[in-house]
Amino acid sequence: MSDLREDIAFLYKTRKGSVDFVDVPPLLFALVQGQGDPDGPAFAEALQALFTVSYAAHFGLKKQSGEVTKVMPLEALWWFEDPNHEESVEAVTAGFTGLSGIARESWRWQAMMVQPEPIDQALLARALEDSRPKGLPGLELVRFERWEEGRCAQALHIGPYAVEGTTIARLDAAITAAGLKVRGRHHEIYLGDPRRSAPDKLRTLIRHPVA
Repeated sequence: MSDLREDIAFLYKTRKGSVDFVDVPPLLFALVQGQGDPDGPAFAEALQALFTVSYAAHFGLKKQSGEVTKVMPLEALWWFEDPNHEESVEAVTAGFTGLSGIARESWRWQAMMVQPEPIDQALLARALEDSRPKGLPGLELVRFERWEEGRCAQALHIGPYAVEGTTIARLDAAITAAGLKVRGRHHEIYLGDPRRSAPDKLRTLIRHPVA
């Protein structure tokens, strides 16, 4: 069986200072959607639930077939919705601007983790049920969904999330120079565990779908 982790490894290896264009195939995700400050309890509960289910699925796979797979990085989509601020909605949804000027309580997010083959929906469902005795509130919000992001541009940001603006500007300038435009939502991939990394050591892959 093909190892999906090897097939998609290029999606997580952008070099510092570069902007890469990649084609993201259909992938199976465990995900939780929510709203509010990423430093608040809802986002923390979502991450706890996703890591719990993901590790349970990988443990279940090892028990079932003896195969050992690596848990994939945490990812998140970020956007903002407010019918009274249409221009801001379009800019943030497209990924052209950050959310720094918008109240954190209004931020919308989708935290998610790729579930590599041979993990499938059935194994994930069992992992979710096996995790329920832990009593984690975020488990009630976990869903499994296959999603194809398609053609994207991405750039590596090193450092605190609050200063991503320069990297986003470089990314979007490269997209414009290529004769393309941003579509979809601002996508971040956290290379490492953001719960345990020092701010200046954070490595975040910023991805914008393009058309």
